[in-house]
Amino acid sequence: MKFNKLGRTELKVSEICLGTMTWGRQNTEQEAHQQMDYALDREINFFDTAELYAVPTIPESYGLTEQYIGTWFKNSGNRDKVILATKIAGEGVPWIRDGSPINASSIRKAVEDSLKRLQTDYIDLYQLHWPNRGHYHFSNAHDFDPFSQDTQAELSNMLEVLETLDALVRDGKIRHIGLSNESAWGTMQYLRLSEQNDLPRVASIQNEYGLLRRYFDHDLAEVSHHENVGLLAYSALAAGALSGKYLDGQIPKGTRGELSVGATYRNSPQSEPAIRAYMALAKEHGLDVCQMGLKFALDRPFMTSVIIGATNMEQLKTDIDAKDIVLSEDVLEGIKQIYVQYPRPI
Repeated sequence: MKFNKLGRTELKVSEICLGTMTWGRQNTEQEAHQQMDYALDREINFFDTAELYAVPTIPESYGLTEQYIGTWFKNSGNRDKVILATKIAGEGVPWIRDGSPINASSIRKAVEDSLKRLQTDYIDLYQLHWPNRGHYHFSNAHDFDPFSQDTQAELSNMLEVLETLDALVRDGKIRHIGLSNESAWGTMQYLRLSEQNDLPRVASIQNEYGLLRRYFDHDLAEVSHHENVGLLAYSALAAGALSGKYLDGQIPKGTRGELSVGATYRNSPQSEPAIRAYMALAKEHGLDVCQMGLKFALDRPFMTSVIIGATNMEQLKTDIDAKDIVLSEDVLEGIKQIYVQYPRPI
């Protein structure tokens, strides 16, 4: 397993991060524990979760994933072997603090509740799940409207957030901070405010990245390089769409698509030609298309860790084994040509 530095921190995280968001909906507590045992045996030292999870999110599953991790910590005694990342939910989820935005009081409440569920005294990486001001992620690009934002109000909130996180770092409850579903502007403002006010520095950004969604290649890649804020990529397989399992309107039993129609938004008339092209490229070179997609993400120069998620052990093993394959120049050229033809399929 390869390990990368988490931003400018002293932490070194495995290039593959164990994602957890299916635990509590598609996976039982016992299955979650089995996945963590296996991941640790394969030298994965980085786990990512969120107070929001499980996903698709419903009131009944809120916090279950963190609870499952907490019972595993208690039963296994392996807390010190894991670099743990979790997130505070952004504004708009009615059953999480009445849909309140991220601010000083919501952060303090969220951290305390997460610590209890996780049965730990500290969180290694605490992330803001999405910005209060809105964002272009989760397929919101067509409706994203930054022109209604009040710049000074947003900057004031960012400073409040950083000051609150600073107090929690000083208390030893969190070690480092990160962003998620952020933009280049948002990331740079957090960095500027932290430097001007001697506050915790953003170590990472967790955004969607994979063959079917490569927004990060543009401005954020440059930010990542110059500011040393590495990407933690989620949905590198486009929520499973890259496998082709949702092609032609199929909704296989046991998939996230069966639980929520919204989970299949990455598979559409626009994305299907791209998915078929990547599947054909993988087949031509004797590769598993999912492993090809994961390895492509792993090899990107701005990548700190690729977050994988699995609903069964076979998927988990296949995903982890992706780190060992080699993408030839012919494969990389094929990926480039498909990207040129289908630059924004989802």
